[in-house]
Amino acid sequence: MEITTDVHLGDSKEQLKLLPNDSVDLIVTSPPYADQRKNVYGGIHPDEYVNWFLPISEQLLRVLKPSGTFVLNIKEKAVNGERSIYVMELILEMRKQGWLWTEEFIWHKKNCYPGKWPNRFRDAWERLLQFNKNKKFAMYQEEVMVPMGDWANARLKNLSATDKIRDISKVGSGFGKNISNWRDRDQAYPTNVLHLATECNNKNHSATFPVGLPEWFIKLFTKERDLVLDPFMGSGTTLIVANKMRRNSIGIDLVPEYCEMVRKKINPVEVYLFEPKEKHEKTSP
Repeated sequence: MEITTDVHLGDSKEQLKLLPNDSVDLIVTSPPYADQRKNVYGGIHPDEYVNWFLPISEQLLRVLKPSGTFVLNIKEKAVNGERSIYVMELILEMRKQGWLWTEEFIWHKKNCYPGKWPNRFRDAWERLLQFNKNKKFAMYQEEVMVPMGDWANARLKNLSATDKIRDISKVGSGFGKNISNWRDRDQAYPTNVLHLATECNNKNHSATFPVGLPEWFIKLFTKERDLVLDPFMGSGTTLIVANKMRRNSIGIDLVPEYCEMVRKKINPVEVYLFEPKEKHEKTSP
């Protein structure tokens, strides 16, 4: 069976209505942040952002499988010297919609250049919010395990008596770890902080995912031939990675140049370009 990549040209809120219920295994996306990408997407004021996004998240909730996951890359901004709270407000409203806010990952931008303002420093991180429809969802944790590293050799070299038992944590946070369980292991589970450099050389889009970001979540939450959706596709990094990893994918964007760019980057035999439904209706004989 062929791996397919469907590219939809149009507004996400409308194009998502064309997708069937419970059909998507993973949604990974980075919508325009508040007051960002005005030249391309018009910009959304922080006070209007939640109301703008909720009709989209409602459609995403409908198309996601009960076992699926939604990963939202989003970041608040500072307004008049104070952090905006629109991301927090969005989380609360999405929970009312029926979403479970399951986890929060942090993307540490390893190559973020320094900077300062009168009352703060430059951000070197962004949020990746994980939402689900159910508490039980598809997750393949072994696919993202990492090497134990040199620290393990030093830490496990001379184990104390306390390292060999599961005792009460000294900081009062519950049970501590039995450190000796990690002896002779060469891989460990990662933390929820992803250390990835930004894509600095991509001139085709103003806010490009590093390839490793969608790749990591596709490994964690899907298997081959599952369906991955990016409703704010941009230059198509999520779709390109999904295609290489033998996942089916759907991308949506309202910029014709981006849709054409993605279509050319992926094997044309495997790509289907859908223009807005309204256009088809006007040109139909």
